[in-house]
Amino acid sequence: MSLKHAVLAALLEGEASGYDLAKIFDVSVANFWAATPQQLYRELERLSEAGLIAARVVQQERRPNKRMFSLTDAGRRDLVTYTSQPPRPTAIRDDLMVQVQACDAGDTDAVRGYVQERMEWSRGKRARYERLREWMLDGRDEETYLREAERVGPYLTLMRGLSLEEENLRWGERVLTILDQRRAVRQQA
Repeated sequence: MSLKHAVLAALLEGEASGYDLAKIFDVSVANFWAATPQQLYRELERLSEAGLIAARVVQQERRPNKRMFSLTDAGRRDLVTYTSQPPRPTAIRDDLMVQVQACDAGDTDAVRGYVQERMEWSRGKRARYERLREWMLDGRDEETYLREAERVGPYLTLMRGLSLEEENLRWGERVLTILDQRRAVRQQA
């Protein structure tokens, strides 16, 4: 996936400024696509030049003017084309996995600490996703929401983000247990 399509998909929610998009990415897209505000602003320029989004300037008092972006018909057609093509397989690059792979020859205590840090990060993300889920449901049960909501894509990706963080926590607990057991065996020997 490219940042291009992540931005186009985010604009399905409606018109947004670059700042708004950065917040959308931070809250609802971060579980599957990360981008810095600088990357977003560069991509917005490219998409505008390509005619996939439209930009308009909103005059503001006491603040700098802001640009608001919205999808064009060409942008919607691009999303149709994009969603009709098979996705590339996911490639994971994670420094922590390399450290865990090498922990037997390295600083196991440090790696154990990094696993704990990752788990805390996952707990925080899971809590944010749960708050977002409650906001999206707005008092409805999940089945009602999925049946009645105008768009379900954001909810479906949120479900994936939640399950990913829950799996990260399960994996982290298992790693910590194994490292602790191995330490105990070594200390007895």
